[in-house]
Amino acid sequence: MKKVLLLGASGSIGTQTLDILDKYPNDLELVAFSVGKRTENVERVIRKYSSIKWAYVINKDEAIKFQFKYPNITFYFGKNGLRKLVKRAKYDICVDALVGFVGMEPAILSLKRKKILCLANKEALVSGGTIINKLLSRGKGKLYPIDSEHVALAKCLSKTKPENVKQLVITASGGALRNVDLKDLSKCKARDALRHPTWKMGNKITIDCATMMNKGFEVIEAYYLFGYDIDKIKIQMHDESLIHSAVLLNDGTYLVDYGKPDMHNPIEYALTEGKCNFEIREVKSFEEFKGCHFREYDPNRYPLTELAKKCLSLGASKMIALNAANEVAVNRYLNDEIGYLDIYRIVNDVVSKTRLVKNPCLSMIKHIDKISRKEAHK
Repeated sequence: MKKVLLLGASGSIGTQTLDILDKYPNDLELVAFSVGKRTENVERVIRKYSSIKWAYVINKDEAIKFQFKYPNITFYFGKNGLRKLVKRAKYDICVDALVGFVGMEPAILSLKRKKILCLANKEALVSGGTIINKLLSRGKGKLYPIDSEHVALAKCLSKTKPENVKQLVITASGGALRNVDLKDLSKCKARDALRHPTWKMGNKITIDCATMMNKGFEVIEAYYLFGYDIDKIKIQMHDESLIHSAVLLNDGTYLVDYGKPDMHNPIEYALTEGKCNFEIREVKSFEEFKGCHFREYDPNRYPLTELAKKCLSLGASKMIALNAANEVAVNRYLNDEIGYLDIYRIVNDVVSKTRLVKNPCLSMIKHIDKISRKEAHK
């Protein structure tokens, strides 16, 4: 029986993770969790899982209230509370389903404790990929991605040898604004960009799908996760999100992970350390998938994807700034405080002003993130 710490229990990935835990009651046990501002979910989780021993909420008053009501559970709160939860709770698996830069340090801390890290937080690898890979290379824990694209790549790569791989193919739907003329993008409000055609996700990631910043992040993640150079990672536009990603072999064959757009499968893959049942299809062409539509990726339409790839080639500080500025800009856009194209402008400006630091330590990463956010707000 493996004990699980779930970070971000009230979010989209978090709630679906609970579904998977329910599927494996004899193998997985939830012992600790965190929620952000949605504290109405705390008691629901506690009532359902009697195994809970540790929990985190942001607000101190809420934490004190819960501590009084549930004296057998240790509650943490505030700025350092999440760090304490990750360092003190007794668990085997950490599911990092936090949104944004806040998810990076818990990922690093759990690996330092030699835990299994199931990572749904893109920003952890984008901002701290070098540190995370160093920890893994030193035998500090294990990492399993939860992103549907990277789980798909992991599945496909497990069916072949590295020397047979020609290219990693990351699929992309193009998000809610994929059919909007470029000249009309400036008119698009957050409510327009949140209408994703195939996936139901949180607001921040849905906006990142529209700008395709998420694909830039996923290229960076694939680089760190699988060790392939950026010129071996291709983006393929695919309307229906049925092909989650693929691997092109040297003989022209594609290994493909095909299925409905549902995050339960990637979460299950990560939590079972890849031991669940899955099927990989072998095809000569994507055209063999009838009813599926494909388009070429247009770098001119998605400048943030290209900027992310450029940041990967430049160094860590640029990727940290990229993520920080994007978080600030997307939040402002969601509040209708800036326009859609302002996201591009703000992120590009902050990245261009950021000094190049190739291998920053954790404290330097936090510093670059802080000053990048300040610059983005300005």
